[in-house]
Amino acid sequence: MLSIDRDLGRFRDIVKGRVRKDLRRYMSSGELVGRKGKEMVSIPLPQIGIPRLRYGDNNQGVGQGEGDSGDGSGQGPRAGDAPGDHMLEVEISVDELAEILGEELELPRIEPRGQREAAADKARYTGISVVGPESLRHNKRTFKQALKRSIASGTYDPRKPIVVPIKDDKRYRTYEMDKEPRSAAVVVYMMDVSGSMGREQKEIVRSEAFWIDTWLRHNYDDVDTRFIIHDATAREVDRDTFFRTRESGGTLISSAYKLCLEILEREYSPSEWNIYPFHFSDGDNWSQSDTRTCIELLEQRIIPVANQFSYAQVDSQYGSGQFIKDLAEAFDEQEAVCLSRIPNRESIMDSIKELLGRGR
Repeated sequence: MLSIDRDLGRFRDIVKGRVRKDLRRYMSSGELVGRKGKEMVSIPLPQIGIPRLRYGDNNQGVGQGEGDSGDGSGQGPRAGDAPGDHMLEVEISVDELAEILGEELELPRIEPRGQREAAADKARYTGISVVGPESLRHNKRTFKQALKRSIASGTYDPRKPIVVPIKDDKRYRTYEMDKEPRSAAVVVYMMDVSGSMGREQKEIVRSEAFWIDTWLRHNYDDVDTRFIIHDATAREVDRDTFFRTRESGGTLISSAYKLCLEILEREYSPSEWNIYPFHFSDGDNWSQSDTRTCIELLEQRIIPVANQFSYAQVDSQYGSGQFIKDLAEAFDEQEAVCLSRIPNRESIMDSIKELLGRGR
């Protein structure tokens, strides 16, 4: 059994080493995004071949016997028994994947600033009762009670120390349900879905959101995710709609920020929740007037309640790219604002390090 456990441990080390080595490729390709379950992620790895020995006739060794090169039936290549190149799917926990991400990108651990009472209660055992379910029976206390009764009644025989509890001897644990404080975070993803944000840009956002989720869930007990899409207007959607919607029209970024604020103020108190708004766009906005509105909303209402506001700008041949410049000018020395530019898929790893590297 120890040998099996040791071999399994070595295999998992090999898997984690391969993921670490190919992390940039995984991040840029989006290969893991659709393979994530609640607790595990499927990792596609090249299958590792194991050498096998074949035993034949001892009377004939390699190179023995007559014959020229090419002797045979004249047939073409025959079916062989050697394995071809296959992909091996192995599972790795989301926590292990997050650890690899943190180590490779040298991400600092996040110190949660707020806690909330968990929805699930935690049992705290507080005493002993004479009634209760059998699953909570306290065997030691029950035996002691039975022994005391036997001695007091004179039925206890030291030469035959057999004690049989009766119903009145039974004792049970009692408990109270306490609320357990847990660190909690809400992540609000906002994305521009106007005509200039094409399929490639959305795939980049999808991959980046996967890794952001992986890291934040590793740092917090509870994580809520909300999704907002916007062009000239904003609306909240589910995850699937967020990544698949394609719309057109103008862009008013402030519409997304206003909706984000509505959600936060209605459902997420900053004293209980760690708040992470992430906005993805190609940098186009309808007007400088709306950009000024965005800056006011960020400065006065979003940044004061958020652990960090993150803006990632995906390059697009149709987008002007101006918005990140306006934010950089307005929040140049603001620690709670993080800006990142993503020229292409290969830049996702660098962008993740920029967005998560402050440990806020």
